[in-house]
Amino acid sequence: MTTMTETEPKKLTVDNNSSLGSRVFDSLNIAVLLGLALITVLPLVYVLAASFAGEPEIASRPFFLWPEKIVTESYAYIFATPTFVRALLTTVIVTAVGMVVQVLLTFTMAYPLAKRYLPGRILVLNLVIFTMVFSGGMIPTYLVVRDMGLLDSYWALILPLAINPFYLIIVKSFFQELPQALEEAARIDGCNEMGVFFKIVLPLSKPIIATFSLFYAVAIWNDYMSPLLYISDPSKWTLQILVRQLTNTDAANALAQMDRTWIPPEQGLKFAVIVIATLPILFFYPFLQKHFAKGVLIGGVKE
Repeated sequence: MTTMTETEPKKLTVDNNSSLGSRVFDSLNIAVLLGLALITVLPLVYVLAASFAGEPEIASRPFFLWPEKIVTESYAYIFATPTFVRALLTTVIVTAVGMVVQVLLTFTMAYPLAKRYLPGRILVLNLVIFTMVFSGGMIPTYLVVRDMGLLDSYWALILPLAINPFYLIIVKSFFQELPQALEEAARIDGCNEMGVFFKIVLPLSKPIIATFSLFYAVAIWNDYMSPLLYISDPSKWTLQILVRQLTNTDAANALAQMDRTWIPPEQGLKFAVIVIATLPILFFYPFLQKHFAKGVLIGGVKE
């Protein structure tokens, strides 16, 4: 009579050499990433510290991470003048409206292009891809904006770049991965295409909406070329144009043209304006960061 014995589970063996190599590799990665983080963070800390420093300290100390004496004179000048407040409010409004318009246009164009049964879909997609390789250029774009009557209009900062073709392709790929059964069930319940889009598709697209809302908002907020080309009225300048004027020319002379009563501290003002221009994006990013990587990855699936 034979007896059956249970086989003992195999014990996992750890290769000391590979474990040591893995630890060394992880340590090098951490060191490199910490170095890159310091390279990125230290200039920001310096700009923040210099914005609270006085003019003599900025002139005498080439680099510091904490001011010897905290001075808020630059920020007092900034928020006391209507020039900067107007530019800040203009940028906030243009960014908010532009983000909504661009996201809405991108998603409403991507949704029908995700339907393989749409007539002429391949032709439209080829035209979209064509614009990713070839563009009209600065002068033809300016002529189009001028002939549409958008010069000195805030719409000139929004409509010419309303749909990014690369973003459009990613959103289209995301829509193609959504379960078709949900859309079919909505149509059975009486929804038309607009109802399916707004009640079914968009609620399922929150991660990618958050991702591309951030992309579009950052692009509009940081854009200074479009205002430089299309806005000639100084009262309609955006924040980035004001920052450009302050950092590339003499601050007192640049702003004296708009506000004769304002004599700002030149160096500290430059740093303070840069801080204020950077803080809004840094403030909103943590709230959208959890959707950021997920939105890009789920939208990058190939057909």
